Amino acid sequence: MTTRCAWAEGSDAAMLAYHDKEWGVPHHDDTALFELLTLEGAQAGLSWRNILARRDAYREAYHGFDIARVARMRDPALEKLLTSSGIIRNRLKVYSVRDNARAALAASEQHGSLDAYLWSFVNGKPLRNRWTDAKQVPAKTDLSDRMSKALTKAGFRFVGSTICYAFMQATGMVNDHLVTCFRHHR
Repeated sequence: MTTRCAWAEGSDAAMLAYHDKEWGVPHHDDTALFELLTLEGAQAGLSWRNILARRDAYREAYHGFDIARVARMRDPALEKLLTSSGIIRNRLKVYSVRDNARAALAASEQHGSLDAYLWSFVNGKPLRNRWTDAKQVPAKTDLSDRMSKALTKAGFRFVGSTICYAFMQATGMVNDHLVTCFRHHR
C-alpha cells in the first residue's frame, strides 16, 4: 500500500496525480513557475481541488502562461475573462495575472530568468523538511514572509506569505512531503 501525505489520502484521481507526480518536484521552467504562482494566487480563500479542476481553463485563458503574451493582455481581454465560468471570476485575481506577468518580465531582465529570481530565495537548492505529522507543516515561514515582501516590492500581487509558502511547496523549493510519504525521498 502506498503511503501519501495526509492531504492527498482519499483524494480524487486529479489530486492524487498532482501529489504523486508534481507537488514538491523542483520546477525550473519560467512558464511552469508562472503558472503555479498564478494558480496559487487564484486559490487564495478557495480549495486547491477547485483550482486544479480549472487548470486547463486557466491555461487557455492565459495563453498557456506565456509570460510575455500575458503581460501584453489588454483590459478588454481581461474583462472578457470575467465572464468565463472556467476560471475564478474575481476581478482583482484576473487583473493580477497581467501585473504578475509584467513583474516576472522585469525580474527576468534583472536576474536572468524568473527561475533564477524565485529560486534565489532558497539559494537555488530545495529545502528538505522532515515532518512526521501534517500538523507540523506550517502555512507560512520567515522565508515565505521575506519572499512575499520582496515579490510585493517587485510589483507582484496575490503573493502573501501563505501563498508564497504554498508556491514554494508546489514548486519543490521546499520538500514538505511527510517522511512517511513515498514521495519524500524522491
